[in-house]
Amino acid sequence: MNNILKISNFTNNPREWVNTSSGNKKTIQNKLIAFSREELNQILTLYGRKVVSGEWKDYAIDALKDQAIFSVYRKTNEVPQYTIHKIPKSKNGNGGYQIKGTDGRIIKRGSELLNVLKILEKDTRRYKII
Repeated sequence: MNNILKISNFTNNPREWVNTSSGNKKTIQNKLIAFSREELNQILTLYGRKVVSGEWKDYAIDALKDQAIFSVYRKTNEVPQYTIHKIPKSKNGNGGYQIKGTDGRIIKRGSELLNVLKILEKDTRRYKII
C-alpha cells in the first residue's frame, strides 16, 4: 500500500512531520533523533580542521529513532574511522554523547559535546580505549 504525504502537514521542524495515508486516518509522528544546529556547528568545525590537515576526507550523518550518528572517514570507501553518537536515552546514564573507534569500542563519552570532541583534537593513539 502506498503512503500519501501531504506537503501541508510538513513544518520546518522535522520532529513534527506527520505522515497520513489515504486509507488510514491515523496520524503517525516520525520521531527521529538528530543533531541540533549548535551540535553540527561544533562537529563540523572540528571536521574542517581535520580536513585541512589531511586526516579526514568524508563524513556521513544518520538520524535514527534512538540515536544520531556522525561518521568520519579517512577514505570514502572504508569503514568510518570515528563515529560520534548522540544518544538522548543513554542506558547507563553516562551522558548523551559517545565517540567510537573503528572497532566499535567507546573512546570517550560524556554529557557535553565539546568535552567529548576534545579527544579527537589530540592524538588518540596515546589514550586508553574504555
